Amino acid sequence: MYENQEVRKAAVLRPAEMKTYDRGGGAGTTPLVGASIGATAFINGITAFEPGAAIPYHSHNCEESVLVLEGDGVLDIGGEEIALRALDTTWIPPQVSHRFRNASNTRPLRIFWTYARMDATRTMTATGATAFVAQEYQP
Repeated sequence: MYENQEVRKAAVLRPAEMKTYDRGGGAGTTPLVGASIGATAFINGITAFEPGAAIPYHSHNCEESVLVLEGDGVLDIGGEEIALRALDTTWIPPQVSHRFRNASNTRPLRIFWTYARMDATRTMTATGATAFVAQEYQP
C-alpha cells in the first residue's frame, strides 16, 4: 500500500433492509451507493413506482443510466414515448429533460439508476428548481 493512501472497504448493500424515501406521486427511492459508504465517483439507487405512477420531467448535470429491474415502464424524452421492460437499459446525457413512468395500472415498476457524479443534481423542468440528488434522501 502506498503511503497516505486512504483505506476503504468494499460494501454489500441489502435494499430490503435500507430506508426508502417517498418521492410523492406514487414513487419511492432507496439510495444505495454514495458518499456515506465511501464512494467517490458515482451514486446509485432503486426507485419503485406504484401502478400508473410517474415522476415529473427533470434533467441532471451529468450522465444517467437506468436499468429496468421489473415491470413495464415508459421513458418520456425528446417528445418520444419509449416503452421499457425488464433489463432494458437507458443512457441519458446531461441537461436532457426526461421522466420515467409506470405503464401498468396493476404492477409495480422498479428501476436501478446511476448518476456519473457524486454531486449529481436534479433540475425540475417545469420550475427550474435544482437540488443535489443525494440531499433529497438526507434525514
